[in-house]
Amino acid sequence: MVDELVLLLHALLMRHRALSIENSQLMEQLRLLVCERATLLRQVRPPSCPVPFPETFDGESSRLPEFIVQTASYMLVNENRFCNDAMKVAFLISLLIGEAEEWVVPYIEMDSPILGDYRAFLDEMKQCFGWDDDEEDDDEDEVDDY
Repeated sequence: MVDELVLLLHALLMRHRALSIENSQLMEQLRLLVCERATLLRQVRPPSCPVPFPETFDGESSRLPEFIVQTASYMLVNENRFCNDAMKVAFLISLLIGEAEEWVVPYIEMDSPILGDYRAFLDEMKQCFGWDDDEEDDDEDEVDDY
């Protein structure tokens, strides 16, 4: 009986040693794969965006044209992220602060349909925060196209 236990213990120790070696080999393979993945990710990362991230808008009327151009430009070069009007409006809302943020809260609270209509949302912003008609004629084509 003791001889059988010794043999069994010996077999278990041998199996443990074999599993430890296999585990070490697998860990080394995993380390190599992680390094390879990191190298590949560095090679396929998309280029940085040529248009800077838009600045926030606090409701200052003189900054509205700049804000609209910045956001439209950013959304244009990142069109895969802004696939519908609701996404575009949500992006604009995320950049509102101060008076502009306070202005949009009632629209959100009543789940206004304007939140899903980019053009209508821009029109409301222009009406609320002021938009010089001369500037609108010059810039409207750019914004409307997007």
